[in-house]
Amino acid sequence: MTATLRSRCARTIAVGALSVALLTAGTTGAVAAASTKPSPSASASASEASITVTATPTEVNVGDMVHFTGKTKGLKIDSQLVLQHKNGKKWTNLKATTKVKNGSSYSLDAKLNTKGNEQLRIKGGDTVSPTVTVTVK
Repeated sequence: MTATLRSRCARTIAVGALSVALLTAGTTGAVAAASTKPSPSASASASEASITVTATPTEVNVGDMVHFTGKTKGLKIDSQLVLQHKNGKKWTNLKATTKVKNGSSYSLDAKLNTKGNEQLRIKGGDTVSPTVTVTVK
């Protein structure tokens, strides 16, 4: 009878120790998960907005019109968009502007007067599109 009592006590202690270990590990994991909240960053919110651009045609004569179309993501309807071209190492605004329409699309026409390969993009706020190249003859 003493052996049975000892084995019951040993089992009870073992089960209790195991329960404490499991509860402690679970609580530690829950506390660690709760304390590692992701913090919002400025780059994350800026990367959510995007602009696409397509130029038609991609080869024109000096003074011809080029039609630019695309879609935006993360920009409000009626947001101002401006066409930019690369002048040396700087991007400068051209006089061609438009606004984001319903459906997050836009279109604008621009007359290109400088011979050569024009690197162009659309800018809305702090968001810019990828660069497109139009050859002006």
